[in-house]
Amino acid sequence: MSKRDYYEVLEVTKTVTEIELKKAYRKLAVKYHPDKNPGNKEAEAKFKEAAEAYEVLSNPNKRARYDQFGHAGVGGASGGGFSGGGMNMEDIFSQFGDIFGGAFGGGFSGGFGGGRQRPAHMKGSNLRIRIKLSLEEMMNGAEKVVKVKRMKFATGTTSKTCSTCNGTGHVTRVSNTFLGQMQTSSVCNTCGGIGKVADHIPAGANNQGLIKKEEEVKINIPAGARDGVQFQMRGYGNDAPFGGIAGDLLVVVEESEDDVLKREGDNLHYDLYVSFSDVVLGTEKEVPVVGGRAKIKIDAGTQSGKILRLKGKGLPSLEGYGKGDLFVHINVWTPQHLDKEQKEFFEKMQQDDNFNPSPGKQDKSFFDKVKDMFS
Repeated sequence: MSKRDYYEVLEVTKTVTEIELKKAYRKLAVKYHPDKNPGNKEAEAKFKEAAEAYEVLSNPNKRARYDQFGHAGVGGASGGGFSGGGMNMEDIFSQFGDIFGGAFGGGFSGGFGGGRQRPAHMKGSNLRIRIKLSLEEMMNGAEKVVKVKRMKFATGTTSKTCSTCNGTGHVTRVSNTFLGQMQTSSVCNTCGGIGKVADHIPAGANNQGLIKKEEEVKINIPAGARDGVQFQMRGYGNDAPFGGIAGDLLVVVEESEDDVLKREGDNLHYDLYVSFSDVVLGTEKEVPVVGGRAKIKIDAGTQSGKILRLKGKGLPSLEGYGKGDLFVHINVWTPQHLDKEQKEFFEKMQQDDNFNPSPGKQDKSFFDKVKDMFS
């Protein structure tokens, strides 16, 4: 089942402002909140869908990538193991709890009901890695296995309830003022709002019970990935202490420049050098394409600078809208050394009108050729 457009999910247009976006999300979040729809799986799915859309569109960088590449640009490609559809309730409330304000009594209980404050669920930090892809890997997609060093919750670490806040993660203070008693609540300084503190820490772990480990991670890069595109793998970043939410692994694509084919968007370019006799008599040549070779026909009388277009031999669109083209640039190689007989032949041809330049309308200028490339 294909994912819905994020703007459609939040019922806004692409010109929506940050304030309008927040209002639209809050409206849907309140409408489909679990407290208002207990046991309603459809409402829960729409609640998560709205949170996922807001997560992307509220971030300027993610929004720009989404506007350019769609779901795949922000990790929504199917089968890739990236973000999109993997949000859970704890994750949503930890990231967007402020959106709901006091609509549900100033906080959420463990069962998404009532007004009792609950401890914050800390999220581990994100990690970022770069993966180099060849043209062939960008064409067909790729599966990469990389080693990632991440902070993991150490086996044997135990925790106990924070005695300062009694596990709530917040400390309430009452002060007397000339207006009467005022009550304020703040995050517990002892546990940082988690509600737990370390009880036993194994050797090698830090004071939060985390230890660095190297793990192999399998990453599926979808076809059409481009230089600079970033994918998000949820839960593959650093662990958070005491059962918090793991951070994400951000995968940034880097393009390995090809020695022969040059990329421009979804299109590829290749410089083909041919001899003078090739273009005079006409010939067939083989040119490289991604993952193989293709034959092209060079007509007799072809001029240097002519561009031949091989439709569909470029890279696939990241959005799945077909493929780009391969443009073959014809360059006639001029001999640099002639023997006496060859030189005499060309000296005679200088007097032959057939060898004098006589461009017609069919012989396009450089600017016309560039225009044709993108038509």
